[in-house]
Amino acid sequence: MKKLLTLSMLFAATSLFAQEESTSKFSLSGSVDAYYQTYLTAPDNEGATFGTAFAGKSGFALGMGNLIASYEGEKVGAVLDLVTGPRGAGATFASDIVDGIVNQAYVYWNVSDKTTLTFGRWNTFLGYEVIAPAANFNYSCSYLFSSGPFSHMGLKADFALSDDFSLMLAVTNPWDTNDTSMTGEYAFGAQLGYSGQFLNLYYDSGEHGGLGFEIDYTGGFDVSDAFYLGINAAYNDNDGSGFYGAALYPQLATSDSFSIGLRGEYFAIHGDGDDLPSVFATTLTGSYTIENLIIKPELRLDALTNQDDGQFYGNFIDSDGVGTDSLAAFTLAAIYSF
Repeated sequence: MKKLLTLSMLFAATSLFAQEESTSKFSLSGSVDAYYQTYLTAPDNEGATFGTAFAGKSGFALGMGNLIASYEGEKVGAVLDLVTGPRGAGATFASDIVDGIVNQAYVYWNVSDKTTLTFGRWNTFLGYEVIAPAANFNYSCSYLFSSGPFSHMGLKADFALSDDFSLMLAVTNPWDTNDTSMTGEYAFGAQLGYSGQFLNLYYDSGEHGGLGFEIDYTGGFDVSDAFYLGINAAYNDNDGSGFYGAALYPQLATSDSFSIGLRGEYFAIHGDGDDLPSVFATTLTGSYTIENLIIKPELRLDALTNQDDGQFYGNFIDSDGVGTDSLAAFTLAAIYSF
């Protein structure tokens, strides 16, 4: 009888533990990407680049691999996002955060159904594009995304104000900075969302390599079941100089497995002086999906204005290696997500 009672108690405890475990979820996800790139208007061995983030190599090249571990409890959880490869190093600036290995690392607390607090390092809320290539339609990145912050280290609060409205408030270190031991400065961010449209604000003092002030609109509309139009526009000012621009992302799904999309972007520098440089960048991308693999062929052409030596953000050269006002490339990328 005593033995049966002990077994019954053990079974009850095991069942209770299993019920508690079922309310918590551990997941593992990530992606791996690589690409081939050749310049159509410049030699592949003369250092030609568009000057935007990532995918700046010619020939065969690695993008990045990332592994995301997350644990979700009933009210609290944690996320650890590790990256490696050139894209990962570029996204983290190979900083003091474990030599560019940690992309995101944060804990969160669902205080209520409408309020969530997040503490740690998390990817930026500014801009249309993101670091992970699997979440972008175009493989190469825009000037707007490349010029803004990639990540923030700090505390943010997300509020679901209604079914349509959301609000985020954040206090962080200055952009892409792990600690303030050398500056003692902080940054502030806010995001107001309405039905998939987001108005984003960011401010730091602009000192010590800071960004200054940036206002950013990110959104999009389902024009039809097959056609989507994404939009991004931003203005940045840091003590009288900075950047501004806008980009459109029309995307058409021709079948369940294939879509084609265009990114058309205008990006300019502002400040003291005349004839400050600007660029028109046009990127045409196809996206073919086979199970978890995405294959992206891409054509890109950037054309400079008010610039005659080819040295804008990148290195625009012609077939003779001489500075020019345009650069074109073909890229074939493969991205696997799990």
